[in-house]
Amino acid sequence: MDHNKLLRQQLAKLLDWGEAHTDFGTAVKGLPADLRGTVPKGLPHSAWQLLEHIRIALWDILAFSRGAKHKSPPWPDGYWPKTVAPPSDEAWDASVKSILQQLEAMRELVLDPANDLFAPIPRGTGQTLLREALLVADHNAYHLGQLVLVRKALGAWESK
Repeated sequence: MDHNKLLRQQLAKLLDWGEAHTDFGTAVKGLPADLRGTVPKGLPHSAWQLLEHIRIALWDILAFSRGAKHKSPPWPDGYWPKTVAPPSDEAWDASVKSILQQLEAMRELVLDPANDLFAPIPRGTGQTLLREALLVADHNAYHLGQLVLVRKALGAWESK
């Protein structure tokens, strides 16, 4: 196998890797609706806030990686939801679905050999698709860890 293809496969896997830590699906599965907007004592965020932050940041990184005429939200307020609780169960489900779709879209970008992993992204300041894929993986892993911590603090996590 050539190194380019191998790198692409490893990057695609890294986007939601469940080997070194929990994966996204496991982190959100089965969280009771009445706990999604609870901020545990001593922690800064609810599960909803973390979920939406992941979704918004992933959307921003994906749109930027596609090279679209994209304007990022203002930092930091534009990257966090306005409320600690989801407005509805449907909003939670839509956020989860959106994240899964965006992760798949990022995987498709990375796996497509027509996309140069090392070329600067148009309209950027030197960022590459490789850097953005690593950023998604790193950002998501960090906040998934926080989400698991929130669930543990709320008594809503079983070791998987």
